[in-house]
Amino acid sequence: MSNAFYAQQMYTFTFLWRDTVEKNRNGAEIMKSTIHDVAEKAGVSVATVSRTFSRPDVVSQTTRDKVLQAAKDLDFNISRSAAALKSQQSFRVAMLTSEAHANWFNANISIALNDVLQPAGYDICTYRIANAAERQAFFADLPLRRNVDAVIVNSFSIDGDEISNLKKMNIPVVGINVPSSAGFDATISIDEYESMRLLVRHLHDLGHRDISFVCSNSAQAPLRYSADLRMDAFLRACHDFDDTTPTVIRVPRDKENEDELILSRFLTQSPRPTAICCQSDATAIPLIFKLPRCGVSVPRDVSVLGFDDSTYARQVELTTIHQSPEELGYEAARRTLQLIQGTCPEPRHLTMETYLALRGTTAPPRSSNGQRND
Repeated sequence: MSNAFYAQQMYTFTFLWRDTVEKNRNGAEIMKSTIHDVAEKAGVSVATVSRTFSRPDVVSQTTRDKVLQAAKDLDFNISRSAAALKSQQSFRVAMLTSEAHANWFNANISIALNDVLQPAGYDICTYRIANAAERQAFFADLPLRRNVDAVIVNSFSIDGDEISNLKKMNIPVVGINVPSSAGFDATISIDEYESMRLLVRHLHDLGHRDISFVCSNSAQAPLRYSADLRMDAFLRACHDFDDTTPTVIRVPRDKENEDELILSRFLTQSPRPTAICCQSDATAIPLIFKLPRCGVSVPRDVSVLGFDDSTYARQVELTTIHQSPEELGYEAARRTLQLIQGTCPEPRHLTMETYLALRGTTAPPRSSNGQRND
């Protein structure tokens, strides 16, 4: 049997010392198996059965297999809640997210977290946090519920005052791609500023000087998100070059048909930018298909760049910044387990590398006579 199976059993099996009588469907009393029955059937001591479920790492695989098979044959009762009471742990980790759980980034984060936490015996409880009031309510109620051993916050900031009670309860708070490390016991993030410099430097090297950035309106954001740092990062990166003129197209948050608004504002700019950087691939990919319908060829007339390297970026040959939510999730889960076990991860705040995925949506700009400035 796998190590993951034994790890799962560390907290799921509870040994029944009493209340060994229950009724079957017909109302007749039947005896429930106890830890002593398991020990007798497996030919080992009661202490060995206990260690098999509480500390499987100190029991040989042969013995573990015998004990687990005996428990299965005897239908030995399993009670996770009782085990949690005994250990003073809930074996649950809360993940807070503000966006749809099924989007590309969150889905891959969740898969990675589960790959690490589930074999260690932890379930993930996902909470949708839409605004600061909901975030405040969650942290205010958590000390009363005491139903998680750690909290993972995905892509938005927290208020240090809101989590003060969690510190007293030794419930660690871990951040994934958060805009600030303040208040977190550990974080794992990318460098939004360095990532945006990669994009702008690439465009400048190609000869682009008029560059537009498309993003959601951060002033309307109900929380402070890491992705909203990218506009400031873009402007800073452009200011590193004296001959670059940046413009920003802000789109109202949650606006329907945002592509039409972006196209309208881009096409009416004068002079028209020769490159468009987008806050995310989700914004860039539709533009690749809709700009040619407006008579603007990609990349002949305008270069388009995304950010994320999400599911369809490679298929449509989008030049974009590559980040790995899987690696972010794996690292966050490892740090969460360390903190639950009382170990401080080093370094506490880790930055993961990104890179520029060069594909087919960028090219040197055309000159006024229609020729490329190669």
